[in-house]
Amino acid sequence: MPDVLAPDLDLVLCGTAPSRASKQAGAYYAKPGNKFWPTLHLVGLTPRLMRPHEYADVLNHGLGLTDLCKTEWGSDHELTKQAFDVAGFTEKIARYRPAAVAFDSKNAGKTFFRRATVAYGRQEETLCGAVIFIVPSPSGRASVFWDEGPWRELGDFVARRRVLRGAWSG
Repeated sequence: MPDVLAPDLDLVLCGTAPSRASKQAGAYYAKPGNKFWPTLHLVGLTPRLMRPHEYADVLNHGLGLTDLCKTEWGSDHELTKQAFDVAGFTEKIARYRPAAVAFDSKNAGKTFFRRATVAYGRQEETLCGAVIFIVPSPSGRASVFWDEGPWRELGDFVARRRVLRGAWSG
């Protein structure tokens, strides 16, 4: 999946890698049952419910999309550790300078931080000036871990930024 990035975004959402369904559809978060697109709308990150094939339009809402693994796809357990490009991801954030980055699974957060455990929500660390969040995976396979709270915290952060800039606020 191609990166969807531009300078000075409100938020860049980062997953581990596209699912097989997303790879086949050529669209981010395309697997039926994935809560990604409904959650973006629910927490105010997009003004309407978007569909996976509209993924490039997130730029119009101050959002970007990428993954830590750009060369493989599938479930997290199918990905090789060597395929994760934390340095490349960090370079992208340094280049585009978003206000915030959200890893949309604990696995993505643990991979980035190189830690055995991470907590949901806003992190103490920043990345090139960007605030870092970890939110629960929207994947249907991870529904047992679903918690809307960290996503709402993320939506509130972006809404405050938009109000301060005088931009759309949901």
